[in-house]
Amino acid sequence: MADAIHVNGLVKKFKHFTLGPVDLALPQGCVMGLIGENGAGKSTLINLLLGLKRPDEGSIEILGQPAQSDSAALRQQIGVVLDIPGFPSVMRAAEIGKLLSAGFPGWDGEKFRSLCEEFSLPQKTTFGNYSRGMKMKLSIAAALAHDPKLLILDEPTGGLDPVARDEILDLFYNFIQSPDRSILLSSHILSDLEKICDYIAFLHEGKILLQGEKDGLKETYGLLRGSRSEIDALPEEAVKGLRKTESGDEALVLRRYCPQAEPVTLEELMVYLLRYAKGE
Repeated sequence: MADAIHVNGLVKKFKHFTLGPVDLALPQGCVMGLIGENGAGKSTLINLLLGLKRPDEGSIEILGQPAQSDSAALRQQIGVVLDIPGFPSVMRAAEIGKLLSAGFPGWDGEKFRSLCEEFSLPQKTTFGNYSRGMKMKLSIAAALAHDPKLLILDEPTGGLDPVARDEILDLFYNFIQSPDRSILLSSHILSDLEKICDYIAFLHEGKILLQGEKDGLKETYGLLRGSRSEIDALPEEAVKGLRKTESGDEALVLRRYCPQAEPVTLEELMVYLLRYAKGE
């Protein structure tokens, strides 16, 4: 299976932060969730993927082409939603659609109008007067309206209520039904990633801490609740995180050592690996 995104040895250096080296692979036809705490480097990585920043080392291929290429055809195949949408604040939705249609030969104006209507976006209100949720919905409509092969999404459901988030996830799910379409989705709302992602990449302090199939990671790790003596009896390599509570101890463990461990959510996995990795 070809990769929609393939990153090898990627490094980007700043004065007080270094991203990388990062190796990352999103198979075509799949959804990858990019997770990590604030400042982990998620937005920097997305900017590098989009060619908005240039790497100091390493390579990036998007849909089989170098990410830094000036290929207009490649740009046509990528739909983007950024955490801070950048449309002109004085424009209305229809005007934004007309502006974008000039840059995308594959632009589907009827699809854009239909999505704006589905999202209940006010047609007479300028973008600058939209709520954050409305801005994200308009950005999603724009990303989907030119029939991309790859969606790169930075917090696309941020600012949306649970019902609206579920509607957006349904759109993404329908988008991915075609085997040549892929999604990279960065989000702090890990319950959204639980629903839709095939793969997870866990970014921490500029490096990939964990990467793999979501179901495989959840089968690999589990939560064991019990006494300290029960946990201490496990092999040292079995325990990856330890949390002390008033009612007992909880440990993130490798399930091959203790199959009785409870299933772990992505949020629990992230919290234990970061906050309780040393038994704090």
